[in-house]
Amino acid sequence: MQTEFLVIGRSNATTRQGSPYAMLKVADAEQSFTISVWDVAPDMPPFQGQLVQFNQVKDFGGKKSCALMDMVIGLMADEKHPLYGLIPRPIAEQVWQKTITELLGYCTDETLKPIIQQFADKLYKPYSEYPAATTVHHAYPGGLVNHVHQMLHMLSGLYPCLPYQIKVERCILSILFHDYGKVYEYNRQGDTQADMYLLGHIYIGAHKLQNVLEQHNIDAEEIKRIIHCVLAHHGQREYGSPVLPCTQEAAIVTYLDNISAKVDAMEGCPDGEYLPSLGTHVQKG
Repeated sequence: MQTEFLVIGRSNATTRQGSPYAMLKVADAEQSFTISVWDVAPDMPPFQGQLVQFNQVKDFGGKKSCALMDMVIGLMADEKHPLYGLIPRPIAEQVWQKTITELLGYCTDETLKPIIQQFADKLYKPYSEYPAATTVHHAYPGGLVNHVHQMLHMLSGLYPCLPYQIKVERCILSILFHDYGKVYEYNRQGDTQADMYLLGHIYIGAHKLQNVLEQHNIDAEEIKRIIHCVLAHHGQREYGSPVLPCTQEAAIVTYLDNISAKVDAMEGCPDGEYLPSLGTHVQKG
């Protein structure tokens, strides 16, 4: 396999025997796939944006791997390289703010609107530097802001179509904070941190948002309804959700999260390969 690929994502891991390896998401103009490269320490190349070639790849049921000696590491791709545009990047801040402004136009609760604006302004920068996951979806620096923005943008289109008594402020705030804890679960390169195992991003996000709302003297019942949306956003207990969605707002947040995550996972899955998060083989074209 002498084709030149671009590393568009990377996470580091360790085998049961204690040996380091890198999980690389690589792509060329026609395909993308994830490959485990053995004996690559966290501080060793290749890094995101670097070019690689593979002399030999092993494939066990769709799981690709190779030894370090079977990978040729090239230079960082510059803007003139034909694969440079494949690197996923965070959306521009003006795009983020445009969606926030549109959503604020639907809000009627004057106690919650300034909180939305305040934290939309604060969260763009850290979200634009962190991944949303290690491998499954939006697994690249800045993937977190893209994931959250996709949910907010879909909400801005969905909300006017719903003939129900939906309180949109609950959806907006819970979307803004539903993955807040991932800034603590991962570092900027996507390596897992102790807080993933000690606390988890659902608790971290719910705890932070509850503190924010209490500091702004929001009614206790309203806080409960908003925090429920964060706690329930994984949808099912087997997916780590401490509670199930039992309000319309929570259901909306859960399904928007699923749409964003599942479609991005399919985008990064090669044609014909099995995608565990969907339990099916992805078909493209």
